[in-house]
Amino acid sequence: MEHHTDMLIVGAGFSGLTMAIEARERGIRDIAILEKADDIGGTWRENTYPGVACDIPSHLYSMATHLNPDWSRAYAGGAEIQAYLQKICRDEGLYDLCHFGQKLKAARWDGERWQVVTEDGQRWSARFLVSAIGALHVLSIPNIPGADSFPGPRFHSAEWDHSVSLSGKRVAVVGTGASAVQFVPEIAKTAAHVTVFQRSAPYVLPRPDGPIAPWLRRLYHRIPLLPRIRRKLIYMTFEFRHRVFRGEPRMVRFAMKMWRRSLENAIADPELRAQLTPDYQIGCKRILSSNDWYPALARDNVSLIPQGVASIEGDEVILADGTRTQADVLVWGTGFHVTDIIENLDITGSNDLTLRQAWSEGMQAHLGTAIAGFPNFFILLGPHTGLGHNSVVLMIEAQVRHIGRVLDQMQRDGVQAITPRPEKQAAFEQEMKDRHLNSVWQVGGCTSWYQDAQGRNTTLWPGTVSEYEKRMAQSGLEHYLPVPPSGGA
Repeated sequence: MEHHTDMLIVGAGFSGLTMAIEARERGIRDIAILEKADDIGGTWRENTYPGVACDIPSHLYSMATHLNPDWSRAYAGGAEIQAYLQKICRDEGLYDLCHFGQKLKAARWDGERWQVVTEDGQRWSARFLVSAIGALHVLSIPNIPGADSFPGPRFHSAEWDHSVSLSGKRVAVVGTGASAVQFVPEIAKTAAHVTVFQRSAPYVLPRPDGPIAPWLRRLYHRIPLLPRIRRKLIYMTFEFRHRVFRGEPRMVRFAMKMWRRSLENAIADPELRAQLTPDYQIGCKRILSSNDWYPALARDNVSLIPQGVASIEGDEVILADGTRTQADVLVWGTGFHVTDIIENLDITGSNDLTLRQAWSEGMQAHLGTAIAGFPNFFILLGPHTGLGHNSVVLMIEAQVRHIGRVLDQMQRDGVQAITPRPEKQAAFEQEMKDRHLNSVWQVGGCTSWYQDAQGRNTTLWPGTVSEYEKRMAQSGLEHYLPVPPSGGA
């Protein structure tokens, strides 16, 4: 049986749900959402490790159309964010659009519509196809010799095994990224010993976290303008942080002072301080935020090993110099594949052009949202839409408003299918290369998951959110070519 719909959205996280709400407001009623799991939520459904939380304040990390006066903390935990998304789905009737347990297998443009097959054989035909799969879901687990020989439990932070008690256990944690900074302080409270293996020290800054008083939440309910004001103030503050990434000396000095004070207040041992001092410019890698990371590393039952793991033999984790550390449980805090997610997408556009071919020299999309040669196909949080300083929910909202406006213009002009103008996409890509060329992400002395295998930063938007929002608001159907039914462009 083949299902027909006007718009097929792949993924039911922040991106997919925001797109569905926007499309419905634009008059598109026949919408379906394919979701590989058994519930909505994306990142916030999958990540349930101890201490999981957002590193953007709650009032900003939320939909502008669905502000939440009930956030319990300045920085919400993962379960609360998931509950927030579930409430939106219930209130908006979005669950009725969702088809769970459906993972995209392949999609092909047939000249007029997208023909989509899921892994269990469901077939869909859609006029518009939207990728809302996000970037942080394909686990990155290092290929360490002997890892399979480890006799105890081992799992990635995004697939946390809650059946395994860490109380009284020796836990080896590989990686010191955003997830590890959150879960290590939590598991250190009960584990016998936690050994953290660090290849590269991150910059970890403190954050103004804490509970939001009940009286203030009641006030937010009574005066809806107040949470909107709070959101705006947070937004402006975080936009200001972009100056660190631009290398403005005053802001860089301020950020470094905050980082150094946080480190020195928690860590007395000069050797450990040195091991926790990054050897690259602040901003080159993702700047992390935590009030607990450095204090956790100062605990007697936590050890930091400033080296990567060379191999594993049985229950022993071995360094390049032969040093061995015994462990009962092994946790990968090694993040996700981001720049090579193409390997998991079997999408074919006009003239049998595959996404793999279109991205043979790296990910690219016009305005990070549409790809030349792929008619009526949009990608949310695509290339050059990631941020290092603010909430990506704002980027998603800018994208879906742009898509919605383009859909309106197509309806007005009687256009059935569109694809980005190749010259527009090429100019955008060249601009991104030029702007990244001498950026801190490229010349700051590090390599990071922002970069692809060739060292190109295909992940981040180099400017402020306000610049992107303005750009998207001023871009419409003139950026696209009409596609005739034959599929040519």
